Amino acid sequence: MDIAIDKVRALIVEARRLDVKDGDNDPQSGSDAMDDRNVDALSASDPDEASEHEFRGMIAGLNIDERADLLALVYVGRGDFEAGEWEAARALALERDAASLHLGNYLVATPNLPDLLGEGLAAMGQGLDDESHGSEEAAPRSGVEIHRLKRSER
Repeated sequence: MDIAIDKVRALIVEARRLDVKDGDNDPQSGSDAMDDRNVDALSASDPDEASEHEFRGMIAGLNIDERADLLALVYVGRGDFEAGEWEAARALALERDAASLHLGNYLVATPNLPDLLGEGLAAMGQGLDDESHGSEEAAPRSGVEIHRLKRSER
């Protein structure tokens, strides 16, 4: 892989912050914007917006090979490709989105992105080591990860 594992880990931490932000809004809650004083609209300008800006900046700062690796990790983590098909996943990433200036948009909109990246790393034998677990534990967890934890506690 051309992307440093530490960069992927940093992106996972930022993506977890974005997952938490997305989880706070509930458009199906049935609340009325006037009754709840436009809380959802106000939250759009909060510090979480800075997290999304920082995440997009991190993506924009990657070179094309790093972006291809990042997107290929998503493909492997999602199960579109096996670890042994890395070159095919990377080729598809280069063909599709890695060269695009819209990769940040795609990744921000990808459900469970931190989990997919983590699973992609694990599949490639680059799992999150003890050092990174400390920083992940400090970062907010995604809803899927919390659900998995609750299920495993039973």
